[in-house]
Amino acid sequence: MARTTGSDGERTEAAIRDAATALIARHGYEAMSMRQLAGEVGVQAAALYRYFPTKEDLLFSLMLEHMQALLAAWQEARPASTLPRVRLSAFVENHIAFHIERRHSTHVSNMELRSLSPERLTRILKLRTTYEKELRTILRDGAATDAFAADDIELTAMALIQMMTGVIVWFRPDERLSVAGVTETYLRMTMRLVGANEAREDPHVY
Repeated sequence: MARTTGSDGERTEAAIRDAATALIARHGYEAMSMRQLAGEVGVQAAALYRYFPTKEDLLFSLMLEHMQALLAAWQEARPASTLPRVRLSAFVENHIAFHIERRHSTHVSNMELRSLSPERLTRILKLRTTYEKELRTILRDGAATDAFAADDIELTAMALIQMMTGVIVWFRPDERLSVAGVTETYLRMTMRLVGANEAREDPHVY
C-alpha cells in the first residue's frame, strides 16, 4: 500500500491518477474498484469522489490526458524540414519514445475504449484521428513526391501505428535492446514498409 499522499490537492490527484493507471493496466477497468484504488493511494474511498465524481470520469480523464499529451509531444518534436523522410523519422522516434515512457497509460487508452460512454468515446476517437492524420499527411506527401512508394496510405498508416505502439507489449529496458536500438530497428522497418527512396529529393525543398 502506498503512503498517504497528504492534503495537497494537486499531489493527491496526481497520486490517484498514477495509481489508477497502474491498476487498470494490470487488472482492467471493470475489475478495479474505487475502494481498491483508495487503498493504493492511502486515502478514504470517499475522498476519491472529490476529484472524480464517477469511476468513468476518472477513466475518461486518464484517456484524455494521454491523447492530449501525445499530440503535444508531436507538436514539440515536429521537425522544421518539409522532407517526408525526415518528418516520418521524427514521427516514429517520438511515437516510440512517448509510448515506452507511458506503457501503462498506453495500455489503458488502447484497451478500455469500450468502457467509455458514446459521447466520451467519440471525443477520444476524434483526438486519435487528429494524431493519425499527421502520419497520413506525411505518407501522402512522400507518395506525391515519389519519396515513398506506399500504395494504400490508410492501410500503411494503420500498420505503422500498430507496429510502433506494439513495442510496449514486449519491450523491457533491462533486456538486450535499448530504446535507441529499438527505435533504430523500427526506423529501418518503417522505411522499407513505405518503400522509401533515399535517392529521391523533394522537389519543393531548395
